[in-house]
Amino acid sequence: MNAHPRPLLGAVHHVAYTVPDLDQAVTFFTEALGAELAYRAGPISDPDGDWTTRHLGVHPRAVVRLAMLRLGPVGNLELFEYAVPDQRRALPLNSDWGGHHLALWTEDIDAAVAQLAARPGVRVLGGIDTVTDGPISGARWVYLTTPWGMQLELIHLPEQLPFEESTAVRLFDPRKLNERQGVSR
Repeated sequence: MNAHPRPLLGAVHHVAYTVPDLDQAVTFFTEALGAELAYRAGPISDPDGDWTTRHLGVHPRAVVRLAMLRLGPVGNLELFEYAVPDQRRALPLNSDWGGHHLALWTEDIDAAVAQLAARPGVRVLGGIDTVTDGPISGARWVYLTTPWGMQLELIHLPEQLPFEESTAVRLFDPRKLNERQGVSR
């Protein structure tokens, strides 16, 4: 019997976030982070039915707008804007159930932080930190918030991480796009 069954799912196709203002978020991701807009859709609604409840798990009178972006060489990012009667408008903290952040690789973390920190409404949390021991020793990272409060993490990893000495599993490394990534060898 195989100790590691074949996964039922393939690679991550996209991640999705709900934002308060779709136009603002698309502008931020395209202008500040270099994402490319693939398409926009909406408004989508079912004013007399329950399509949004059945398919999206939200209020039946929800009106949805969305945009799909290409973010870097392998990432797709879907942004949603909802108009919903029962919408909660408080962003979860990382420590809350449903808390989240989007981690983005950068080759030059110092330049990326300087560029983003200069944008109106962007807030750098703490400063760039370097992991000095453990499985990802040598990693450099920092959290920041977008103008609407979404948390982003910028990260730069060394060519080899300490955990790689004890396993054949490798995390995706954008520097090695031509090699097989993220699976046991």
